[in-house]
Amino acid sequence: MQITRQAEYAIKIMLELAKNPSGEVLASKLIADRQGIPEDFLKKTVHLLSLQGLVVTQRGVQGGVRLGKPAGEITIADIIAAVEGPLALNVCLEPGYDCPNQPTCPVHRVLARGQAALLRELNRESLLDLLADNPE
Repeated sequence: MQITRQAEYAIKIMLELAKNPSGEVLASKLIADRQGIPEDFLKKTVHLLSLQGLVVTQRGVQGGVRLGKPAGEITIADIIAAVEGPLALNVCLEPGYDCPNQPTCPVHRVLARGQAALLRELNRESLLDLLADNPE
């Protein structure tokens, strides 16, 4: 399992925004240039992040993007879910999926534990924690 390029870009966008003082708006072009993200792809990714309230966009001459909530409240799991949807190692672990084999499936419980462990790790640290661990 690999995260998509869009999820990788979303993480880069969010880290770039988290480096700025709270409420500061960054131009999309600036983010794209700093992170090496094609601008059209950045705009699509920002749109998905905004739908989940992770970023706020502002139009106009002074427009751009800013975090939608404090960096200390946003995790990698939040970012991946915003662009990919809920994380599921297998279809049987997707929210709302009713697998008829679940009661007798010997693999389900192993996958469920693996998914829980992955989500625990992705939720363990916030963007703020990540920046503190790796100052520029």
